[in-house]
Amino acid sequence: MKLRIATYNIHKGVTSFGGRPRIHALKQALVQLNADVMFLQEVQGRHDLNALRHAAHWPEQGQHEFLAGDSHHSAYGMNAVYDHGHHGNALLSRFAIASSRNQDVSDHAYESRGILHCVIQIDGADVHCYVVHLGLFAGGRRRQTAALIEAVRASAPPGSPVIIAGDFNDWGDQLSEFLRIRLGVTEVFEQQVTSRGVLSYLRRLGGMSARIQPARTFPAAMPVLRLDRIYLRGFEVESAQVLHGGLWSKLSDHAPIISTLRLK
Repeated sequence: MKLRIATYNIHKGVTSFGGRPRIHALKQALVQLNADVMFLQEVQGRHDLNALRHAAHWPEQGQHEFLAGDSHHSAYGMNAVYDHGHHGNALLSRFAIASSRNQDVSDHAYESRGILHCVIQIDGADVHCYVVHLGLFAGGRRRQTAALIEAVRASAPPGSPVIIAGDFNDWGDQLSEFLRIRLGVTEVFEQQVTSRGVLSYLRRLGGMSARIQPARTFPAAMPVLRLDRIYLRGFEVESAQVLHGGLWSKLSDHAPIISTLRLK
């Protein structure tokens, strides 16, 4: 069975400059993606000030419920809480969400971060989905990655299908090898290239590096930094791409990654 997934930091559904609402345009764009499962970060569960300031353009529901609409189930992990609202991670899924749990992995008081773990069932298999948004500082990201590894080991049985996706803020790609070794996952672009035989060819050339880097996703208008990831276990990658330019450059400061998978 094919599975189409996406990961996207939606920047709370507002423009980077001026904070104008883009949530309705985001919903239309996500419909066009036609993804079965979406891993979303910086999802606004509630924002009273925007609801008052932009009453005609701000949904009454939380953004996870609004974006899910009638076609997807949704789960929300509240991370940052403030006087006028809160935001966090969300999973939108065409498949029923059997369970969901949000784990606080904040490294300090000024950066609220979490891991949202959801279980969906595909072709009779429990697929463990983890929506991730790691911190801006390297030391904190290492500790949060260690917490992620512990969470996956504790909640997903060995060998079970796993998808870990989100904004890792890991522009130096310091965490991928750690996750590969501890969890047996591969990054979606690495697996896509490996399946074409390029990686094994490079490994045979003694003097050349075989490391395949993740895709550039930030800033959306002209991606330079490699911040967003999809890590997999138990899936084969048929395709993977970053969507940028045009409409995607206006919706968020990040570009989304979309990938088509096949359950092994």
